[in-house]
Amino acid sequence: MTLSPNQLAVLSLALLALGLMAGAGALIAAELRRARSGKVIGRAIDQAVSAAPATVAEELSAASAKSDVELPFHWLDSRFGRALVADEDRNLIDQCGLPSKRTQLIFMVTRVVFAFLLPTLTYVAWSEGHSQRSVVMVQAAAFVIGFMAPKWILGRFAAGRRERAAQELPLFIDLLRLLQGVGLSLDQSLQIMAADFSHVLRVLGYELSLANSQYSQGRSREHSLQRLATLHKNENLRGLVSLLVQVDKHGGAVQEPLRVFSDRLREHRRSEMKERIGKITVKMTAVMVTTLLPALVIVTAGPAFLSVFRSLGIAAK
Repeated sequence: MTLSPNQLAVLSLALLALGLMAGAGALIAAELRRARSGKVIGRAIDQAVSAAPATVAEELSAASAKSDVELPFHWLDSRFGRALVADEDRNLIDQCGLPSKRTQLIFMVTRVVFAFLLPTLTYVAWSEGHSQRSVVMVQAAAFVIGFMAPKWILGRFAAGRRERAAQELPLFIDLLRLLQGVGLSLDQSLQIMAADFSHVLRVLGYELSLANSQYSQGRSREHSLQRLATLHKNENLRGLVSLLVQVDKHGGAVQEPLRVFSDRLREHRRSEMKERIGKITVKMTAVMVTTLLPALVIVTAGPAFLSVFRSLGIAAK
C-alpha cells in the first residue's frame, strides 16, 4: 500500500498531535498526583507542627516541596517557553488565581497541542475538493485560533474575576470596619477576614490569604499587599491598600478613613449605575422604534385606515 505525499503529511501531523496530547496528559496526571500528595502532606504538617520539634516540621516542608521537582519547570525559563508563555499570559494566569508555575506549564503544552491539532483536523476534514491556496489559508487561520484560544479563555476568566473583585470590595470594607469597631487590630482583622469570610469574599479572600501568608513569613505589610493592589487593575482597591499600608506604618484609627472611603466608593458605584442606565435608555430607543412603534401605529391608526378603505369601497360601487 503506497501513500501519497499529502497522506503522509496528514499522518505525520496526526502522530505529532497525538504525541503532544500524550505529553499534556502526562503533565496533567503528574499534577493530579502532586495535588493529592500535597493534600496528604499538608494535613500531616498541620497535625505534626504543634507537637513535633522544628527539625521534623522542616523535613515535612521539604518533602512537600519535593513533589514539584517532577514537572519540567525549566521549560518556562527557556527562550521557547518565554515566547509561548509571555509576561502578559503569566499575568492573566495570576489574575485567574491559579498556581503560577504549574498552570504556566499546562498552558504552554495546551497552546502547542491546539496549534498543531486544529490545522491537522482542518486539513483532514476540509482539504478534499478545495484548492491548495484555500486549504493553506484555512490551516493558517486554524493555527492562529488554536494558538490564541487558551489565552482568550484565560482572558475571559480573568475578566470575570476582576469583576467579582470589584463587586466584593464594598463588603470587604464593611467587614473591615466592623472588625475594627469591636477592638481588633489591623493584623487580626485581616487574618479573620481571610480565614472566616473566604466563602463570601472568594476573590479578595484568596488574595488576602496569600498576603497574610507572605506577611507571616517576614515580608512587610506593604510588600505582602502589593499583589492585591496591582493584580486586578482596580483603582479603588489600590487606594484601599495604600490606606491600610499608611495605617500600618503610622498607626492611628482606621474606622473614619474607611467610612469616608466606603462612602466615596458607593457614590462612585452609584454614578456608574446611572451611566449604565443612561446607555440602556439610548439602546432601548432603537428597540422601541422597531418593535413598539409599528404596533402602536396599527392599534391607533388601524380603525381609521379600515374606515377609509370601507368608504372608498362604497364610493366605487
